[in-house]
Order: sequence, then structure tokens, then C-alpha cells
Amino acid sequence: MSDEEHHFESKADAGASKTYPQQAGTIRKNGYIVIKNRPCKVVEVSTSKTGKHGHAKCHFVGIDIFNGKKLEDIVPSSHNCDVPHVNRTDYQLIDISEDGFVSLLTENGNTKDDLKLPTDDNLLTQIKDGFGEGKDLVVTVMSAMGEEQICALKDIGPKN
Repeated sequence: MSDEEHHFESKADAGASKTYPQQAGTIRKNGYIVIKNRPCKVVEVSTSKTGKHGHAKCHFVGIDIFNGKKLEDIVPSSHNCDVPHVNRTDYQLIDISEDGFVSLLTENGNTKDDLKLPTDDNLLTQIKDGFGEGKDLVVTVMSAMGEEQICALKDIGPKN
């Protein structure tokens, strides 16, 4: 071996993978799947019988969990599909900035200031109205494949 030092430049981020493999035939309705590189919630699964060439096929219809678009995919049931790691985390809402970003309180007492208000009009109105009335609001943030978005809201009572 040589005495030279080797320097590796890696563009990959350390940490867990954004997806994990799962056999297509085992993915069910209300589960998650990656279709066209987007994390989707499965709303419909149909399986075709084995054909002349011997593979049953699964037809997945999924709704993108971040933008609500409908996506479809057909995969042989014996093949693996990517399934996104989907996490939900609750944060207390501290502030809403003028430019549409929210300030959230994490469990360890730090603030998280990199999330925008949701695009869903109903949820957006509930958050703005509740915050304007001085209520203590807890928002649920869904994260998958490096994206995050506010997906739900809880009122934990008025501020003291």
C-alpha cells in the first residue's frame, strides 16, 4: 500500500435511504409507492392474471402525497417497487411570516423556519384564521423523499 492520502468527494448525503424495496404483489391500497419518482398513496390496485409469458401484473393508481396529482404504473407482481419512507411529525405553530413561511417549534425547543404554508386553500384558511384568533395550533408535517409539507392541523386550545 502507498503512503498517499486518498480524498473522496461524495455528493450523496449521509443517512437513511429515501425509499425501500417491496415486492409489487404485496403493496396494498392505502399503502405508499413511488411512481415516476414521486411518493404516492395507493388508491387502487388491480392484478392481472399470468399471461403467455408468465408474469402477473399489478396496476397501481396513486395520488401524489404532495401535489395531489394522479399517477399510474404497471409492474410485474414478482418485481420490486420503491416504497417511500413517509414520516409525520407534529410541530407547534409559532408565527407566520409575510412571505408565506411558517415558524414551527420542534420537540427539542428549536425553531424550524424552512416550511411554506400549505397550498390547500381549506387548510391554509384554517391555519391563518386560527393563528389570527390567537389559538395554540399544532400542525402535522408529512415528509418523504426529501420533501416536506403541512398536511393537517390541530387546535390545542387558546394561548394563555
